[in-house]
Amino acid sequence: MSEQKIFDPKEIFKNLNPEQAEAVKCLDGPLLIMAGAGSGKTRVLTYRIANLIAQGISPWNILAITFTNKAANEMKSRAEKLIGAAAQSVWLSTFHAFCAQILRREIEITERFNRNFAIYDTSDTKTIIKQCVAELGLNETVFSHVHATISNLKNDLIDPATYREQIFSSGDSYKKNVVQIYELYQKKLQENNALDFDDLIFAAVNIFRQFPEVLDKYQERFKYISIDEYQDTNAAQYVLTNLLAAKYKNICVVGDADQSIYGWRGADMRNILNFEQDYPEARTVILEQNYRSTKTILDAANAVIQNNLDRKPKNLRTQNPVGEKIKCIRLESDILEAFAVTKEIKRLVEQENFRYNDFAVLYRTNAQSRLFEERFIGAEIPYIIVGGLKFYDRKEIRDILAYLYAIANPRDDLHLRRIINVPKRGIGSTNLNRLEEFAIANGYSILEVVSDKRLLRQVLELSPKFRAGVQNFAAMMMSFTESAKTLPVDKLINVVLDESGYMKMLRENSEEGKRENISREENVGAFVDSAKEFVEMNPDATLEDFINHVALMSDVDTLEEEESRVKLMTVHAAKGLEFPVVFVVGMEDGVFPHSMSLYDTAELEEERRACYVALTRAKTKLYITAAQKRSFFGRNSKQKISRFIEEIPDSCVEYLGIKAKTQQQSSAQQKPVYSPPTAYRAAQSKQVASNAPQIDWQVGDMVNHKLWGLGTVMALDSKTITVSFANPSVGVKKLLTKVAPLSKP
Repeated sequence: MSEQKIFDPKEIFKNLNPEQAEAVKCLDGPLLIMAGAGSGKTRVLTYRIANLIAQGISPWNILAITFTNKAANEMKSRAEKLIGAAAQSVWLSTFHAFCAQILRREIEITERFNRNFAIYDTSDTKTIIKQCVAELGLNETVFSHVHATISNLKNDLIDPATYREQIFSSGDSYKKNVVQIYELYQKKLQENNALDFDDLIFAAVNIFRQFPEVLDKYQERFKYISIDEYQDTNAAQYVLTNLLAAKYKNICVVGDADQSIYGWRGADMRNILNFEQDYPEARTVILEQNYRSTKTILDAANAVIQNNLDRKPKNLRTQNPVGEKIKCIRLESDILEAFAVTKEIKRLVEQENFRYNDFAVLYRTNAQSRLFEERFIGAEIPYIIVGGLKFYDRKEIRDILAYLYAIANPRDDLHLRRIINVPKRGIGSTNLNRLEEFAIANGYSILEVVSDKRLLRQVLELSPKFRAGVQNFAAMMMSFTESAKTLPVDKLINVVLDESGYMKMLRENSEEGKRENISREENVGAFVDSAKEFVEMNPDATLEDFINHVALMSDVDTLEEEESRVKLMTVHAAKGLEFPVVFVVGMEDGVFPHSMSLYDTAELEEERRACYVALTRAKTKLYITAAQKRSFFGRNSKQKISRFIEEIPDSCVEYLGIKAKTQQQSSAQQKPVYSPPTAYRAAQSKQVASNAPQIDWQVGDMVNHKLWGLGTVMALDSKTITVSFANPSVGVKKLLTKVAPLSKP
């Protein structure tokens, strides 16, 4: 542990620019820090925490929230270097980890859950919702996305009862079925003593609202609050933050409206744009000096984002070199695009001494990764997909985690069912269903029934083999529960692997030549190693602590910086990261910006913010590629170059490929084929408007959208039309009437 450091507060400000220093000095009252990309916001947050402590604020009274464990750990590490052991008493974590810890301490006040609750991930959630849909006799295909609908409701702090009231007079049969699914789903979660990921914040907010004495306790504890990436907060996180800050109003929020790119999952950019309305006495500091990118890259990014209207004015500057021009490469096809990127990466590694770890290939959708993977494999380029199948999503890891969940929470029937016959114990699904029906009907968990011979005898039509199998399983699980009281997690996992027969199963299958089991055995070994590392870093941690740690991990948290591999990832996954060389691929209208955003002003602006994020990931070299033809579902489609490329000044770009051939015919550095941004947008609006049928719409009319299908007109004004689409993944959209591709069905 770091020793306590005593330092002169004036030393803090020697490493800060004037704007950063202003933010660090401002300690009391509301503070908004608008931090542009690469402007050193982590440094500012860390130094501000150090200054709070230097000015006599107890670290015990400081809460700092960020969006990834990786960011929280980095901030904690920096704080320790500045102030030593005092940093250990600052509560630094993600929203979900913070709420999980609060709920472990307070949830029993609700009398609905106990503190050993399980945290269900997306896969678990989908499994239970699928069960609910089946039990209600509903069409699984129609409700295939209902988990997203329920997630959105929870993020908006809408429980089943409130949702039922909202749609009471609605004739929408889909929503009425959603209510039934939502109610049954919550009932099943409670029976399993489980919360899903969205419940963590929802439940914490409910406790704070219903029990003022609990809220007051944490308001007194956290007198100084910092929230990172505030532009990415949703309604639940917004309410949670304001509840905690209501008493002392010492709240500092940091973010960048220009990097708000998660609206599709509930983030509300208005939270940061309206902060000064929420706290009229707030001070605002804008960080515009970028320490990451070359001047050319920043000029390009600034030019693109300035086309958005819904933003606070900001213009990044840098003292870095001007740097190389951005290379914009137009290829004949998406296949040749992948070949070109592969060839350039090989060239830079072989001729300019770059390492594979220096490269990132960013795309708008996951489906675009396939061609690059194929080319990289052929060229022997090592790579990793960030956001692909996560380590903790592999079958063998989920199996072992299911054992740990069931040990920690005996009421967790979902995970118990997963492992009760893994390895095989002669416990068939028909008998298990009878057992589960009895347990539910009588208010027991499955493990409670199989652990009690008297209860087990009351379950009719169970075979002798099944009874023997479940009794042996119950005895084993009780033994594991006792072991968990004394053993550290890594040793407990080894006991489970040995005594359950799971490792024996993997080894026997490996000996039979099943190569995937060799890999699975290695993965299980890596999981034990990760548990050992966790124990070494957290000697007093419990089994529940380790389960929390795993449940709250993200892709970025598990990204190994040291591995020399090219990173393949979506633009959204790249937020918060930086790389010496970045390729932004698929820059075509309909791909980036995505086709679903082309006729919605708000969504198009979010796409532009995503482009801004993509460009500002690059430190020294930036490549933008586009294909003239791209394959969709086996058919080649002609592609138009992205409007975002049109918004980059010519002075920042060197055009290569197809466009360069045309450009050579022009004596000046003009765009010979494409209009300047303003003329381009005007021409596009005229063209779309002239092609769009002009209909005198009325509220209540049925409409058909070219991309989104059927919907109902909800509201109208002189310029816009608001439509509620039948497809729940689309929802309600506000569109420009003149350009929206709407027709009568």
